[in-house]
Amino acid sequence: MTVTPPDASGSAGSASDTDPESGSSSASDTDPESGSGSPPAPRLADSPLPVPPARGTADPPPAGVPELPPVSRRFLAKATAVTAALSVAGALLGLVRDQSLARLFGAGSATDAFLVAWTVPEFASTLLIEDGLAFVLIPAFSLALARRAQGAPGDPVRALVAATLPRLTLVFVAASALIVATAPYLVEALAPGLPDPALAVDCTRLTATCVLSFGLAGYCSAVLRAHRRFLMPGAIYVAYNAGIIAAMFVLGGDWGVRSAAVGVAAGGALMVAVQLPAMWRQLRRSPVRREEPAETPDRAVTLALVAPVLLFALCRQSQVLVERFLASALPAGAISHLNYAQKVAQIPMTLSLMLCTVTFPVVARALADGDTERARSRVERDLALAACMVLLGAATVIACAPQIVEVLFQRGAFTARDTAATAGVMRVYALGLLGQTLVGALVRSYFSAGRPTWYPVCAMAGGILVTAWSGSWAVGPWGVSGIAAANAAGITVTAVLLLAGMGTTYRGVGRGIPVRTRQVLAELGRPVCAAAVATPAGALVASRAGGPLPGLLAGTVTVAAVFVLLGLALGAQGFAPALRSVRAAARTLTRRLTHGR
Repeated sequence: MTVTPPDASGSAGSASDTDPESGSSSASDTDPESGSGSPPAPRLADSPLPVPPARGTADPPPAGVPELPPVSRRFLAKATAVTAALSVAGALLGLVRDQSLARLFGAGSATDAFLVAWTVPEFASTLLIEDGLAFVLIPAFSLALARRAQGAPGDPVRALVAATLPRLTLVFVAASALIVATAPYLVEALAPGLPDPALAVDCTRLTATCVLSFGLAGYCSAVLRAHRRFLMPGAIYVAYNAGIIAAMFVLGGDWGVRSAAVGVAAGGALMVAVQLPAMWRQLRRSPVRREEPAETPDRAVTLALVAPVLLFALCRQSQVLVERFLASALPAGAISHLNYAQKVAQIPMTLSLMLCTVTFPVVARALADGDTERARSRVERDLALAACMVLLGAATVIACAPQIVEVLFQRGAFTARDTAATAGVMRVYALGLLGQTLVGALVRSYFSAGRPTWYPVCAMAGGILVTAWSGSWAVGPWGVSGIAAANAAGITVTAVLLLAGMGTTYRGVGRGIPVRTRQVLAELGRPVCAAAVATPAGALVASRAGGPLPGLLAGTVTVAAVFVLLGLALGAQGFAPALRSVRAAARTLTRRLTHGR
């Protein structure tokens, strides 16, 4: 999926050859944010964000250097489609993984022990792939790409890799060894009421290798996404879940639930393997312009920058610690019910954040170029579209929760009682999906400038306090459902705090991209109203259809129809770009097929 890169003058290939891996596009598909085929002049005046120094006398890039062309609407649509398609494939394999876990081992003390060990890959994924490392490295590589385009000596991109990759690898190895050594104490701290801690310790030690593999996979993903390469980063969870599923079926008979932990280690290695060749090719094709060494690159990745990013990711993932700590004192299977409910309910949130994953390097590059206005416009569009998508998914989950769980999990050792318990938790958990999505989208805006900011950490800490306090109060009368409600309340508080802080400044410097908060809230209200009406309509239809599968299909169609009609009637902003993206993707596919014939 590659095309001829644009030459030194900026011309690109034909529209029929445009590819989401390259980012090239024709002038007719100009991004509506810029209004022309070339990027707008940087708006440096009154910008609350720091910008790199101007290099007006820099030499132009020499012929043969692959520079990133302007981002078009068609590119964003296709890159999002590629990322979403691979994410859907990974999510489906994740469902197969959870189905296999439920079928082979049920929902009891053994799966509870594995899920305590599962905390390690969950934390590693958040810190090293999804949030922490990506929030540091993508802006750093975007700045390096901007400096290279401005004619900096040497190759800032290669210099950044040489300065950061060896050091980070040593940190990953040390962290893996530390988890192996302290596994008994870690299990005791995570789930003091666990009936089989020895099994959890074994699984934790097996999953500890994922710290190294996830760290390297996250590094490769950041490099490729900064270069607008989304194919291989989008495929990592396909490889990861395939490794876990294979290990469970091959080793499950002899190793029991430990086979799933072996699969985590194997899947992590596959995540690195699918990306490493692409990253190597991308770095090799970047020729060095001059013999002089590049400026010191690691100044863009300092402890002051890394610390708030990692602490934010730790605080966010600590919601899982609070949930499992509280659930460990409940009857066996409570942690498993909570896990299955979360895995399914989070699918709409994951899909809704695909656009933000694609546009995060675009926003970071806009800020590196000093164009704050273009970054703000992009963030506001992303918030509107992501809210529409996640609210549609949340309405479907709440309306059809019993049918979803029965179709996906009720077989083998997973009983009808487990279905009822998981469906009840899923409905409560889905109430926080909008907050989860807003946090994921807004925090990218805070960290995309590549400078230290502690406000997201404070906002997330406030949400964790709400989760811990309300969960401790609600777990007694409502059990696992009370834990899920506390999760929804805490993440919603964090989303409100992050949105409120977007337009504020501290010591004369903006905390994030200055979005228009009132306008964003007004736009969010429209799809919320549509979801509030679509949810009971879908639940009514799903409950009256015969059987779980017909009920799921009928309820899903009803929710989608009511939500879309009401959203269009209310003029929700997120619907228009979604429809344009679908039309652009369909038009591009038609052109490709015609060109192929």
